[in-house]
Amino acid sequence: MSSSAKIGYARVSSDDQNLDRQLEQLKAYNLDKVFTDKVSGKNVERPGFRQMMEYARDGDIIYVVSMDRFARNLKDLLTVTKELQERGIAIHFLKENIYLSPEGDTSSMSKLILSIMGAVAEFERSLIHERQKEGIRLAVKRGAYKGRAPIDIKIIDDARQLIEQGVSKTNVCRQLKISRTTLYKYTSPKNKNGLLNDTKGQ
Repeated sequence: MSSSAKIGYARVSSDDQNLDRQLEQLKAYNLDKVFTDKVSGKNVERPGFRQMMEYARDGDIIYVVSMDRFARNLKDLLTVTKELQERGIAIHFLKENIYLSPEGDTSSMSKLILSIMGAVAEFERSLIHERQKEGIRLAVKRGAYKGRAPIDIKIIDDARQLIEQGVSKTNVCRQLKISRTTLYKYTSPKNKNGLLNDTKGQ
């Protein structure tokens, strides 16, 4: 590897989603290496992400289309970016137009913006989940919702991650306490949103 490499990272949440849009945006930066994941970003234990962290060296620049592709919570975002900066690695978030230089060079304003935007993104995700739960509760109350509530999206993310790691579907069902029917239903490639409006029960 050269003394200074341009590295890209792209992620989608599941196998049935497409990386093409992110890869197309990254292509403009003439990258030397690109790492990808098709797995939930709820934590940093992702194959492509770990490979990227091991590959990156002092002087390199990591390009990511947006912060939520890099980390799904503020704690991980700040921890990982700090680690990279301390190792002499810069990070460029394209959508947010934030460039984090190696430790000591990044302005206080950039760090503040990173923290604020990461916190806002995490808050927005929490609001979406709360709105989903509230919508179902109100629908049940007025009798418009006859079936069971859709399965928690976190369980779906966990199931997909376990399957990605090679865990058998039987063991996934046992660990998450869900039926095989539910597992196939919510992880099917046809279910692009991860959740279905289940009006017939699971």
